[in-house]
Amino acid sequence: MRGKRATTGAAVLVGALAVTGLAFAPTAAAVTPTTATINATCGLFGGGAATLTATQDGTSATITLSSSAIKTPLALAKDSITSKLTMVKASGGTTVFSGKKNPAMAAGDPVTVGPLSGTVASGDSLEFYGGSLVMTIFGINVTCTSTAKQSPGPFVFD
Repeated sequence: MRGKRATTGAAVLVGALAVTGLAFAPTAAAVTPTTATINATCGLFGGGAATLTATQDGTSATITLSSSAIKTPLALAKDSITSKLTMVKASGGTTVFSGKKNPAMAAGDPVTVGPLSGTVASGDSLEFYGGSLVMTIFGINVTCTSTAKQSPGPFVFD
């Protein structure tokens, strides 16, 4: 009987340690805020309010830009826009997010590009104002810039 109790006790102890380990496991890093609004001008695509949505997983981060005010002048196939989003670091320099991700869009549809991938460090504070989004479509570059700082403020990565 003593062996059975020791085995049961050991199993309970191992289970308790496993649960404790889960409770103290590191959580995924988070960016704040997760969304920000900008006012962008984009040449042929027009201009207006746009939303930037950011995610973070360790040093990997993504940003997606979507806007109902900025419209594509022609139909575009899924993943046909090569995008390079340059964000300005508060500490100086820039961070680039890039990729070839977009939904299919008919002429006149709102523009969405992303998620665009980039690398961040803990404490990075990134702002679109002063940076740019360059979308390459059929070999033609369309550049978006912002006329004011993003709201509610820069993205800060953990």
